[in-house]
Amino acid sequence: MAETDGSVREPHGPDPDEDGAPMGGDHRIDIAGDASGTVIAGNHNVVIDAHGSTVNLLPPQERPRPVRRERVALVPRRQREPVGREADLEELEGALRGHGVVQLWGPPGVGKSTLLRHAARSLEPGPDGVLFLNGAHREPEDLAQEIFEACYEAPGYAPTGPELRRLMTGVEVTVYVDDAELTPERLRLLADAAPDASFVFASRERSLLGESADLELRGLGRAAGLGLLERELRHPVPEAQYAVAVELCEVALGRPLLLLRAAGLARPDTSGEITLPRAAEIDGLVPLLFDRLDTAALKTLHLLATLRDAEVDPEHVGALCDVPDPAAVCGRLAGLGLATVTERGYRSVADVLPEVRRRFAEPVAVDRLCDHFARWAALATTTPAQVADHGRALEVVAEMAERRGRPDLAVRVARAVSPSLAESLRFGVWGRLLDQGQNAARQDGDTTAHAYFTHEKAIRCLMIGRRVVAAVLLAEAVVLWRQLGDNEGVDAALNAQQYTPPTPEAPPLGESPAPGGDPGGDPGSDLGGDPGSMTGPEPGTTTPDPVTTGPGTGADPGYDPGAGFGHDPGGATGYDPGGSAGYDPAGAPGADPGRGWADQGASAADPTTATAPNAATHPGADYGAGQGANPWSAADPWSAADPTSHVAAHSSGAAGTAGAGGTGATAGTGVAAGAGGAAGGGAAVAATTTAALWASVVAVVLGSVAALVIGVVVYQELSSGDPTNTSSTSTSDLSSPSPSAASDELAGVWQDAGGNVFLIARSGDGAYEFKSQGTCGATSTVKVTGGSGRYSGTMPVWDESTCGKTFGDARLSIDVSSDGSSASVEVTAPSDGSWECRNCGSQTWARQT
Repeated sequence: MAETDGSVREPHGPDPDEDGAPMGGDHRIDIAGDASGTVIAGNHNVVIDAHGSTVNLLPPQERPRPVRRERVALVPRRQREPVGREADLEELEGALRGHGVVQLWGPPGVGKSTLLRHAARSLEPGPDGVLFLNGAHREPEDLAQEIFEACYEAPGYAPTGPELRRLMTGVEVTVYVDDAELTPERLRLLADAAPDASFVFASRERSLLGESADLELRGLGRAAGLGLLERELRHPVPEAQYAVAVELCEVALGRPLLLLRAAGLARPDTSGEITLPRAAEIDGLVPLLFDRLDTAALKTLHLLATLRDAEVDPEHVGALCDVPDPAAVCGRLAGLGLATVTERGYRSVADVLPEVRRRFAEPVAVDRLCDHFARWAALATTTPAQVADHGRALEVVAEMAERRGRPDLAVRVARAVSPSLAESLRFGVWGRLLDQGQNAARQDGDTTAHAYFTHEKAIRCLMIGRRVVAAVLLAEAVVLWRQLGDNEGVDAALNAQQYTPPTPEAPPLGESPAPGGDPGGDPGSDLGGDPGSMTGPEPGTTTPDPVTTGPGTGADPGYDPGAGFGHDPGGATGYDPGGSAGYDPAGAPGADPGRGWADQGASAADPTTATAPNAATHPGADYGAGQGANPWSAADPWSAADPTSHVAAHSSGAAGTAGAGGTGATAGTGVAAGAGGAAGGGAAVAATTTAALWASVVAVVLGSVAALVIGVVVYQELSSGDPTNTSSTSTSDLSSPSPSAASDELAGVWQDAGGNVFLIARSGDGAYEFKSQGTCGATSTVKVTGGSGRYSGTMPVWDESTCGKTFGDARLSIDVSSDGSSASVEVTAPSDGSWECRNCGSQTWARQT
């Protein structure tokens, strides 16, 4: 057994021994075709192919047997020791000794990342080692996979949730996670994936109330602030400037970011003495720093601002900005507090972006960005880990292409990176790019790409255990491949179908599937089942694991596909800052002419244009960490044109596709069960559509002529022609609760004891809604309200004898348990005696995501 390399990780991504070549030897099953790599997820051997991946089932004797590393030492890059943080470091050390989970929190610019990196390198590691991870825009299952890869030798292998926990039990490592802007539920899922590890999460706000030791990081005191200024100045503060320095520390609230900027602006006066900026200039430090930047630095900031909150390796800065020494330029910008350094590269600091918009009329040309990243991903020297590390940048570029009317470019990028993302085993970012590629393919009318992305989404669902959803997507993929006359694609999809539940044709409206719930024989597996289980759970596993197998597709609540820049009407279009050697940002090479920044979204209340007190109090909101408070967020671009297509098939785990040329999914075709029966979920390939997607429903009989069906159309209609259908489609609502939601939040996907699955989405503050469907197929929206775990509403009562009429409403109450894992549901009839409720009563639902 070998110890991991203890050297500093570079921004390009994980070390080679973490994401190396695909598994070889007895664990590989070769399948004919133009394969770009082979990976193993759970019990599936998957050949990743740029045309369409193929999957086989591995017999138990051929599954990988990971080898435990003796010790883990995956530490961050070396940095200078933080100033004035001795007491904070000591407090963090004590919290680690006394608790398994510690949350380090504080406002942007206060130095959380600096302290966390220093702690990872200087504090005593766990008995089995130490890991440092960046959690920005990453799902807990992706982070859990990275922890596994650091602790075990098993290239190209992603274990099932139960297997992951078994392997990680007894592994006592200390895991530091920077930018851990996840919901409390997801933080718990990540911690549960390595039950004997210690975790330190750094975030903007305290969220794990009562579940962890928490350490609030505040600004530096006066002495420490002066010490930081002197270190950055490489010179003691002159006596004549001492009062100015003290005032700067006070106005900056001791935040190192602002003090770094102030030191960067310090300049010698006529006598050679250093002159600090005045405290009154604290809100204008960024423009003053820009005036001193050279051409290379301005070009670099232009690119970083175009990519918004995405990290990028300096190699891309060099290629796209024609900068000879991009690493040095990025490092200099980070030293000035204008860029943020992470383990995966550099990104722009949030409050720098408005200044970039003022000085550059256009972002970097989207066609240039798409061409660069598509070519880079196809290089033989580009590793899957590097592509995964740039997942957020790829998302931003694809989104820009769609917003600018070039879905063909988005398709090109998504298709170029999809095989590498699959090989990286980072299922979260892979799912998001597949969604973007499929949406772009629909917009572009590219049927071939549409078939490819649908096929790959199905393979991904198989890999994370969502077999019911995979069955639906594969049924559609078969039709699409056949329409294209692509026999290879048809064969690949049909081969994968043998590992999914059967998808019987949907019965006509008014008829019921066979009683018993899920006709596919896989109740709930698409919402957290064991990815390796084809015939049932493995021995000893009874609970679906949401870290590896669910929510899986839930987007990070902080992830905002609409995040961008607000339009700056006052921005200069031809500003030539001093020291830029004649460089004209407005006409910069690579700028995208004619459209400006407006199409990247505008915020109604942009904090970056706030008054000086706000600038001093909120320096550099580090929105790149995936946290929700992104001041450059815009309305979700997907919801404006196609309110469900971006999230329904990914964030909620539901499979749905709306295609050009009448290949869209048909929603609302869920059928109600008869008296006392239950309707199951499934899909049927119809003559007039690519796939008919229908939902699981729960039937409750109310009297001899009145029936009530609690039904949720999980596979929602993906029609771009209904822009008003936006109430149930936000990313955070369709996956897990929002970052600020309590554990008894109602929104999410639920399952009853019979395996019936249904979705409840948030529609407003304390308001939720889902679909109710009558026996004859009529649907209505049920609305419930409440909070703190208790919710109530009414549901329509359908007259079975006439079909289409209702008798009135039954009362519905839902009590969510304190840990959010289950809910008690009770349906009661009105007390006016107009009809008798035979089967009213209580049932229990289990949360799936």
